[in-house]
Amino acid sequence: MTQTSATQSPREPAPLAPPGAPTPAQRGFFGHPRGLATLFFTEMWERFSYYGMRALLILFMTASAEKGGLGFDTTKAGAIYGLYTGSVYLMAMPGGWLADRLIGQRRAVLYGGIIIALGHFSMALPGTFFFYLGLLLIVLGTGLLKPNVSAMVGGLYPEGGARRDAGFSIFYMGINIGAFTAPLFVGWVGERVNWHWGFGLAGIGMVAGVIQYLLGDRHLGEVGKLSKNVPGSSAQAEGRGGSRAVGLAVVGGLVGLLVLLQVLHVVDLTTAVGLASAGGFIIFALALAFFGYQFTAGGLEAAEKRRLGVIAVFFVCSSIFWAGFEQAGSSLNLFARELTDRVVFGEEVPASTLQSVNALFIIALAPVFAWLWVWLNKRGREPSSPAKFSLGLVLLGLGFGVMVAASLAAATGHKVSPLWLVLTYLLHTFGELSLSPVGLSTVTKLAPPRTVGQMMGVWFMSMALGNLIAGRVAGQFESMPLPQLFGAVAGVAIGAGLVLTLFVRPLRRMMGGVH
Repeated sequence: MTQTSATQSPREPAPLAPPGAPTPAQRGFFGHPRGLATLFFTEMWERFSYYGMRALLILFMTASAEKGGLGFDTTKAGAIYGLYTGSVYLMAMPGGWLADRLIGQRRAVLYGGIIIALGHFSMALPGTFFFYLGLLLIVLGTGLLKPNVSAMVGGLYPEGGARRDAGFSIFYMGINIGAFTAPLFVGWVGERVNWHWGFGLAGIGMVAGVIQYLLGDRHLGEVGKLSKNVPGSSAQAEGRGGSRAVGLAVVGGLVGLLVLLQVLHVVDLTTAVGLASAGGFIIFALALAFFGYQFTAGGLEAAEKRRLGVIAVFFVCSSIFWAGFEQAGSSLNLFARELTDRVVFGEEVPASTLQSVNALFIIALAPVFAWLWVWLNKRGREPSSPAKFSLGLVLLGLGFGVMVAASLAAATGHKVSPLWLVLTYLLHTFGELSLSPVGLSTVTKLAPPRTVGQMMGVWFMSMALGNLIAGRVAGQFESMPLPQLFGAVAGVAIGAGLVLTLFVRPLRRMMGGVH
């Protein structure tokens, strides 16, 4: 559905399963290892909690105090939304590191689920303190759970191959079932009964996921457990020392950058808007430093540098795509509440209900797109990765072109049909299915073997940057005419897609045979 499908490609390298991992013969879930069911429902309930709360988040922040909300203006609410969704992607990197080095994937998923549930229950309590504490806990818990539950799915298939891809396809169905059902239930309770009860229902969903994860633990064998046979050579110890030194240097540099930005009055770190802006600067600086270092001192060969250049282009395109796509939970959600006629059979449907549309389209259309790419590939006509990126951006922009027309119609003083949003989400789904499954898979193929892990982290940063930008864009919902706001997003997305189209052939040559 969703950006989750972008961050977890079915084609990413399979982790090697430790001895004792389930074998292909241990089938019990659609012909797959029984452990897949455990991870399927864990992820389904985690996505239920995440997308249920996300459907309510900006609506709750911008609702007046009389209506039980926080009464934030859209500028502040958009900044907080961007900080939250962007931080979820950034925390996936340290979450994966903690699991690999300290606690193992098995416990990381368990601890992450518990922390996520506590975060939702914190938001179920009144007061801004519990609201911010809840967001922080959800970010930390998601950082532990998300990257590691996907890695464990790969660990169920030590043989790799097409069966592993099929297992991931089933796993992603769980993601989208959770994303589809959450706004229907959590959104309805939050908007119709009580905001905090809605957040509490999201927490109950995560508790259900944790309980079934514990009950199904026996089906996972040794998958996800921290290996006790960790080599400890002096060379590795020296390498870890060097990594710590680099890490400290990076942290010091980032602190210095923040101080400089504050002193120069570029950002105000005491406000949500300032923190969101600072986050964008930090991600951009980290990405620039990483690519600069790899090009100048990374010891790369000429062919590797060319491929790295392609990754840099994809980084920019990914950030632009998700900055537009993530308007779904922010500005488009506000449009649904403020300017959309949601009366069906005499009853007004909650605005958050429309957040289910994208997941429904993904469930219906993902198999179609998978078949289409295979069919085109057999005929030698499958678009290259740059071409799919270009197509995804253009389709995203066309979706916002629809919103320009919808905004002009709403400017007459009448609420517009929800079909405007449905058509927008349909075009965005086409764009997501064109771009999202290609991203991480292509990056792992293009990256020099010794930097694959780092490149995955950089890819997460592109999505974090896109989410931060999305929040800032959504913050203009009240201050900028909507045709102008949506038109700007459409123009940037379509323009980026068309520019990328001009460079498809040069980029394919730079990729050196990687499709």
